[in-house]
Amino acid sequence: MTLASRTATLPLRVLLQIWGSRFLIAQLIRTELSSRYRASVFGVLWTLINPFVMMLIYTLVFGGVFQAKPPMSLRASTGPADFGVFLFTGLIVFSFFSEVISRSPQLILSNVNYVKKVVFPLEVLTVVAVGVALVQAAMNLVVLLVFSVVLYGLPPATALLLPLVWLALIPMVLGISWFLSSFGVYLRDTGQVIGFIITFMMFLGPLFYPVSAMPEKFRWLVMINPLTYPIEASRDVLLYGNALDPAAFLLFGAISGAVMLLGWVWFHRTRKGFADVI
Repeated sequence: MTLASRTATLPLRVLLQIWGSRFLIAQLIRTELSSRYRASVFGVLWTLINPFVMMLIYTLVFGGVFQAKPPMSLRASTGPADFGVFLFTGLIVFSFFSEVISRSPQLILSNVNYVKKVVFPLEVLTVVAVGVALVQAAMNLVVLLVFSVVLYGLPPATALLLPLVWLALIPMVLGISWFLSSFGVYLRDTGQVIGFIITFMMFLGPLFYPVSAMPEKFRWLVMINPLTYPIEASRDVLLYGNALDPAAFLLFGAISGAVMLLGWVWFHRTRKGFADVI
């Protein structure tokens, strides 16, 4: 098989490998979620309680105390709660990304017993981390939708486009996580560096402010942030009733898919040395 043909079939091979491990992935996700809330009184309900409490806090602090307002008025503006909804929409994307990425450098190191098993597909550990984070993101979205319905009524029809935003984001997160989980084996400082990078991404992104609020000479820092598009697109379809820009969506989706494939290739080429290093 030529290099061109292998490259052309790579996306299909990645998807087929993930699909072939779907039962293992689902079992590992269930195990991690149950162990995370084992022995707690409310159990998995914490996935709903936590975002509900945080939503109230954002509304009280930013909307009530600081009287912050979103850059554009939301539908049927209600005052103090508006900025809380605006901020929480972006935080759902950021929290999903940061949870997976911050865990990635330790994914292999914390599952050393799997490294020695030749038949175990180590790449699914990243998929499991993404799956667990998606469950929490889904619970956060449920809370956000409840608040939005109470405050503004039914969401706009463009909210149906939100799954497309996430379908474009998830491959990028998978790819970055495959890169970092490999780096974490060979460079143990990777986790420390990632903590700083995530902090920079939080403040150099449209989480607390719109892109237009950044001075022109520094705006490129916001535009290269991989979270800028999914955060703004999520707000557009959920809060403002704006459709997705086809060109921006296709560009981000293409970059995201390329990152996933490169991460998968890198992981498979470097995993041969995991056992020796660990």
